[in-house]
Amino acid sequence: MFDVAVFGSLFLTLFVIMDPPGITPIFLALTAGRPAKVQKRMAFQAVCVAGGVIAVFGVLGHQILNYLHVSVPALMIAGGLLLLLIALDLLTGKTDEPKQTKDVNVALVPLGMPLLAGPGAIVSVILAVQKADSVGTQVSVWTAILAIHVVLWLVMRYSLLIIRVIKDGGVVLVTRLAGMMLSAIAVQQIINGVTRVVHGS
Repeated sequence: MFDVAVFGSLFLTLFVIMDPPGITPIFLALTAGRPAKVQKRMAFQAVCVAGGVIAVFGVLGHQILNYLHVSVPALMIAGGLLLLLIALDLLTGKTDEPKQTKDVNVALVPLGMPLLAGPGAIVSVILAVQKADSVGTQVSVWTAILAIHVVLWLVMRYSLLIIRVIKDGGVVLVTRLAGMMLSAIAVQQIINGVTRVVHGS
């Protein structure tokens, strides 16, 4: 039987972690300068990549981490460092140079992973799948995962309307804002990882 409480709990958890409203300026900054059709495709690709990564970890998460001898805190710190590098590029304006991003599909990295399918989302899904002890609960968990990805796609897909309003100058401002937000997210992720290491030792 479908468990509404499990669905709602996981959906809200993933909504807070994956932050659809917060991803909007970052998505606009990373895809700025590309044709609208390409941006729409990248929004879909980012959601597909994130969904694929989360699905794999939902099914095989513990086995993968154990096989690689990687702890959850290590995953969080590594993801935070990667995000920090991207954030610094946004803050310094390096992504404004076509030669830097022309051939790079940002839908894969950093949008798909680790921005959307980050350590927080991965760990939440691994725990939710583990706790689901019936078919109905499993269906609730996977429905919540699907629902949050649909919301993410809709938010990024229709955030492109903002570009028509803010024009080029606004895009530069959004890029700097996204860099600042992303650097804060990255630092917090590193702090969370280090805190877990300290508490675990």
